[in-house]
Amino acid sequence: MQKFLSALILVILMMTPAMSSAHEVDTKKSAMLVVSFGTSMPEARKAIDNLVNTVKKEFPSVDVRLSFTSNIIRRKIAREQGENIMNPSQALAQLNDEGYSYVTVIPTHMIPGEEYNEILDVAGAFAGMSGKYGFEEIGVCRPFLDGVKECEVMADILMKRFSKQLEDKETGIVLMGHGTPENFANAQYLQLQLALNQRAYGRFFIGTVEASPEIGDVVADLKRHSEIKKLVLSPLMIVAGDHANNDLAGEDDEDSWINVLRKNGYNDITKYLVGLGEDENIARELVKKIYALYTDTEED
Repeated sequence: MQKFLSALILVILMMTPAMSSAHEVDTKKSAMLVVSFGTSMPEARKAIDNLVNTVKKEFPSVDVRLSFTSNIIRRKIAREQGENIMNPSQALAQLNDEGYSYVTVIPTHMIPGEEYNEILDVAGAFAGMSGKYGFEEIGVCRPFLDGVKECEVMADILMKRFSKQLEDKETGIVLMGHGTPENFANAQYLQLQLALNQRAYGRFFIGTVEASPEIGDVVADLKRHSEIKKLVLSPLMIVAGDHANNDLAGEDDEDSWINVLRKNGYNDITKYLVGLGEDENIARELVKKIYALYTDTEED
């Protein structure tokens, strides 16, 4: 029944433009909330804006809002740029106050780790409310890496993303994920590594900044592939923000990945500091996750 109701809601969302004039359906009853960790770097913000704009184009009759989960980033943006961005609980409370009945929460997180689970908790709290303080229906999309199938999809996207670099057999692609300590979700990076190895063995090397595998593991893996002489460094993150510019490619930080790799003899290194959110294939995948939320079937 839950999936039937969800599918019905999606039909309402998609048919609203045609129905509004004939049947006077209130188009402001449905909303979508895109949730990102956030960034205070204007250049990196393009990745988030691309995902938001893609959702708006796909669902033109539905109001699309944005929220950031990082309070530090939200406050910094408010202080330095004069823009007030709500956190997920604030954004949902405002949507409720404005009279929305159906809300789709769209996380832009890579793995179902700690940050994603907090979003589920917030959405679950609102879903558990009844009466005027709750919603009639609230759904949460899944993250990009959430199982074998999703890792296969991401591997295909990364193969296309770095197709030119892969033409040079001496070039390895080093990707930095965020990672989540002491959480089973971190295994998604290992699953993605396996999927990439099946497509281009010894060409992709994945590490994380806050969990395992670490940069030391990346170096050890590189040493097993002596044919790799050149490297491309890129974030395995939606946004190329602080981690990408400092932890990955920071010239002044002796512990940054680029400097660690140089110390280990890799001097021909190219930086590709572009967030995955700027990739149109990623944007399309996000839209697919919205449809999947309302169309996937469950066994009884």
